[in-house]
Amino acid sequence: MSMEKVAILAQRLAKLLPARQLAFGALLFGLPALGVVTAFGIAPGTVTDTLARSPVTVDVALPELAPSNPTAAPRFAAQERVQRGDTVAGLAARLGISDDAALAFMRTDPVGRQIYRQLIPGRTLQAESDEGGALVSLRYFVGPGKVLEVTRGPDGLAARERATASTARAFYKSATIKSSLFAATDAAGIPDAIAMQLARIFSTDIDFHVDIRSGDSFSVIYELSYEGGEPLSSGRILAAEFVNQGRTYSAVLFQDEEGGDAYYELDGTSRAKAFLRSPVEFSRVSSGFGRRLHPIFKNWRAHTGADFAAPTGTRVLAAADGYVVSAGWRNGYGNTVELRHGGSIHTLYGHLSKFAAGIRAGKRVRQGDPIAFVGATGWATGPHLHYEYRISGIPQDPMRVALPKATPVPASLKPRFDAEAADAGARIAMVRATTSLRFE
Repeated sequence: MSMEKVAILAQRLAKLLPARQLAFGALLFGLPALGVVTAFGIAPGTVTDTLARSPVTVDVALPELAPSNPTAAPRFAAQERVQRGDTVAGLAARLGISDDAALAFMRTDPVGRQIYRQLIPGRTLQAESDEGGALVSLRYFVGPGKVLEVTRGPDGLAARERATASTARAFYKSATIKSSLFAATDAAGIPDAIAMQLARIFSTDIDFHVDIRSGDSFSVIYELSYEGGEPLSSGRILAAEFVNQGRTYSAVLFQDEEGGDAYYELDGTSRAKAFLRSPVEFSRVSSGFGRRLHPIFKNWRAHTGADFAAPTGTRVLAAADGYVVSAGWRNGYGNTVELRHGGSIHTLYGHLSKFAAGIRAGKRVRQGDPIAFVGATGWATGPHLHYEYRISGIPQDPMRVALPKATPVPASLKPRFDAEAADAGARIAMVRATTSLRFE
C-alpha cells in the first residue's frame, strides 16, 4: 500500500471515528511505515531446532499378576471391649460370631477357658468370622504382654497363650494445666503411667504437690506399644519439657555405651540428683526434722528425719544407688530398710508395711527402685514413711541438706549426646508450637 493511499484512508477515518479510535487507527496503519514487523505464528513445516533424534526400544519385564480367588470365603473382622457384666456368649454375639461349637471348645480347652475366667472390663477382643458367623480367629488381650488366641485351622480349633508381638510408636502431646497434672494428662489422652514418669523426671526441680500453678504447661514425646491396632502398654518418655511458674525445664533420654538409660538437660546436665529429695511417690511432709511433741509419748523429742504421709501400700523408693545394710524389724521404727551409699552416707526408711521382693542385706539397688511399701508399723499413729539421711552416723535434715549432683554426660559421649539432644529439642519445639489443650 502506497503512502498516498494510507493518507486518504486516514482522512476518511477521521470523519467516521472519534478521536480515541482515530489514534488507534493511526497507530495501526502507521506501524508498517516505521518498518516494524511482528510475527504471530510459525509456518507449517518450519524446523525450530537441529537436534538429531533416533528411536530406542527397551524391554521391560512386567510382574506376573496372581490370579484372584473368587471362591475364597469372605472374612468379617470386629473388635469389642469387655463391659462390666459381660459374658463370653454376649461378647461373641456383639462380635458377629454365631458358633456354638467354638464356644463349647473354649469352655473345655485348658487355654481357651481362661477367656471365661478372665473377662476384665476394659480389655479388648478382636475376632474374625466367616459369612455364616463361624469363628475364624479370636484374640483376647488379657493383660500387658499377654494374648489368648483361638484359631481355626485344617485340624479344627486350637487355643494358645502367647506374648504380644508389639511395636512401639512415638506419640507427641502438649497440654496446659488448669488444676492438676493428672487432670491435664487425662484431657490430653496421656496414660497415667506416662504422667507418673513425667512427675518422676522433673521431681528434682518441681514439687508436684505445691509448686504446680494454673497456666503451667508441658510437652512430651513418649512410646506406646501396639499390636493389631490395640494399645498395649506405655513405654518410655523420650523427651519432655515442663514450664513451671515461668521457668522451663527440659529432659532428653540418652543411652550410654552399656545400655543404661538416663535423663539429661539439653546441655548434658543430669536431670537426676545423686539423691531423691522425696523417696516416696506423691506424698506430703507431715512432720519435719528437729524437736517435736511425740504423738504417742506426748513429750518433746528430737525427730531425726522427715515423715511423709501417704496411704498404706504406697511404694517407697531408694533415694540413691547403694546396698541394703538391713531389712527387718527395728524397735520403734517397725519394719525398716537401711541403705549404704557412697561418701559415708546412709538412708533409713521406717514404719513400712512390707518389703519389696528381693530386698535383703547385701542387695544392690538403683535410685528409684522400689524397696518397700508405706505402712504404720512400730511407733506410728497412721500410715507414713519415716525417712532419715545420715552422714557418718549423724542425722541431717533430708529436706535441707545439700544433695550432691549426679554425673553429667561423659566427655567421650558428648558429641553423640549433642546430636541427639539437638534433634530432641527440635521435636519438642514442634510439639510446643501446636495449640495446647486447655480444660477446666
